[in-house]
Amino acid sequence: MAHSPDRNSAAAHLYPPIEPFARQMLEVGDGHSVYVEQCGAPDGVPVVVLHGGPGGGTSPMMRRFFDPAHYRIILFDQRGCGRSRPHASVEANTTAHLIRDIEAIRTDLGIDRWIVFGGSWGATLALAYAQAHPGRAAYLVLRGVFTGTKAELDWFYGGGAGRFYPALWDRFASAIPADEQGDLIGAYAKRLFSGVFAQESRYARLWVEWENALASVTQRAGQEAPIDYARAFAKLENHYFRHGCFFERDGHLLQSMGLMDGVRGAIVQGQFDMICPPVTAYRLHAVWPGSRMNLVPMAGHALSEPGIASVLVRVMDRLRHEARALGF
Repeated sequence: MAHSPDRNSAAAHLYPPIEPFARQMLEVGDGHSVYVEQCGAPDGVPVVVLHGGPGGGTSPMMRRFFDPAHYRIILFDQRGCGRSRPHASVEANTTAHLIRDIEAIRTDLGIDRWIVFGGSWGATLALAYAQAHPGRAAYLVLRGVFTGTKAELDWFYGGGAGRFYPALWDRFASAIPADEQGDLIGAYAKRLFSGVFAQESRYARLWVEWENALASVTQRAGQEAPIDYARAFAKLENHYFRHGCFFERDGHLLQSMGLMDGVRGAIVQGQFDMICPPVTAYRLHAVWPGSRMNLVPMAGHALSEPGIASVLVRVMDRLRHEARALGF
């Protein structure tokens, strides 16, 4: 494992950087092709990584939470983002489509069962996948739990989180006329999908800036996001959130936990997560008998939080010793 003198960086807790041993573009239908890469041990215990957003895409850092001598690490960019094509497309892009894509990747790679590792929206998708295909999900590792409910969206886009960061909230909300501020997701949608590139780009950056500013307990401002990334991130998030993440009903995931009876998992949650407050993780743990709860003190939402990274690596290292019990 990598050991750095600076224990206050996430990288100090991660395995060294690695390169994929295989990359491909997988056609998944509806005109979409998704980017898939594999790292680590080709014959290792398979783990699929579900990135956040929707629309966040993968990054090289995401390869480093796993012992590369033990795990076969599968990363992919979900429809419409990262290196998947068409870029920033919301056509034929729903939760059901993404679940189908995960299964297409598993089948194409000849994998029977795998560990599912996801954070934020990736945790949402991991739960939805496990409920649809419980026999394929050997174990879930979830970070920064989000379940796609109206209450969660109201917290972040209705002013709840804004009470803690009023200046940042004012920048996000005041870009919309006062008479439209009662539904900021809807108001941003009009502008993100206006067909006018300059307008779409401006509001995409505002959307991304609001979320990024609250992702960490220690960092409130970062580099301006590249416009291609911002457009995919903002448009896909907005598309999913306007449609209740395409679930049948509000609260669908927690109400459907019985569908994944027997699936075990670990929850890693920052105590001071302003994007996905810990109450959601607590409620999930309460209705999921097979879960272990890890509440990380003085940590926020981001995968790059040192405390979050450290616990996630420990969880994955512990699972190396449970491979047989998990059916590998």
